[in-house]
Amino acid sequence: MFPTKYRRRNTVAFTVLAYFTLFAGVFLFCIGLYNADSLQLNEKGYYIAVMILVAVGAILTQKVTRDNAEDNDILAEQERHLNNTRIPSHTKES
Repeated sequence: MFPTKYRRRNTVAFTVLAYFTLFAGVFLFCIGLYNADSLQLNEKGYYIAVMILVAVGAILTQKVTRDNAEDNDILAEQERHLNNTRIPSHTKES
């Protein structure tokens, strides 16, 4: 009996969301810097919120990238193992 197939930790939607969060945060931060003449209290709150978004996006993107690389290695190793166990024996013992 073959071992159960390994399942990826991150879905495609989660991976796309991680990259989107990072790029959206950086984009919004750049818009805020472009429009900032003098910082008022509400603008400081905006920058804090966007920097939190950028930090979460960066951490999430790093995690997704690392997990996907590890999953690729595990799946490749499992595929090699399955291919080695499926090789038929052509020699018959007398």
